[in-house]
Amino acid sequence: MQYWLMKSEPDTFGIDDLAARPKATEHWDGVRNYQARNMMRDQMKVGDQVLFYHSACKTPGVAGIAEVVREGYPDFTARDPESKYYDPKASEDNPRWYMVDVRFVRKLKRLIPLSELKANPQLEDMPLLRRGNRLSIMPVDPQHWQQILAME
Repeated sequence: MQYWLMKSEPDTFGIDDLAARPKATEHWDGVRNYQARNMMRDQMKVGDQVLFYHSACKTPGVAGIAEVVREGYPDFTARDPESKYYDPKASEDNPRWYMVDVRFVRKLKRLIPLSELKANPQLEDMPLLRRGNRLSIMPVDPQHWQQILAME
């Protein structure tokens, strides 16, 4: 099993939105970065655990846990001209973009803010905290996973 961090803007789709979906499950669409796409397409597996991270908000931080329940498959929003994620270069033969399905596991007892993550010396080499890292999906070391959960 692997661990991941996936960022979402809570005003667009937050941890409560995931919990409210049928079967508390939703596809993770709209990723338009090749490195993040490759992780979803090639590395994420059913059963992998996800830190659900609220970004681009007043208090960014880890809000909950989700689980990968469907491995990478073509992101159908890329072929939908009505979607904000439409990509005219995507086709059925060359999908270009991929997504996974995730299921809500639980909210954390409290939001663990980015400021606290940065202040924790045990997390200093975590990709999320590296300068200039803007990826919306990134791997999480098991030690970092445990350290973050211990911060609840």
